[in-house]
Amino acid sequence: MSARWPVRRPTEDAALRAVARSARPPQSVPALMAALLDANERRDREGVCLAAHRVVRAAEEVGEL
Repeated sequence: MSARWPVRRPTEDAALRAVARSARPPQSVPALMAALLDANERRDREGVCLAAHRVVRAAEEVGEL
């Protein structure tokens, strides 16, 4: 039995090609801040972490940081 690693997954290749073809619209920093506050009020630690990272990324893209 010969193991080949990593296992080729054509769906992953197709997904990466599709992402590379389309540009995402820039995120709205105020909307992301609202999501951050909402996650904080709900005490959702994963949501807070995700929203905080997205706020920083969006602010870097816009040039606010």
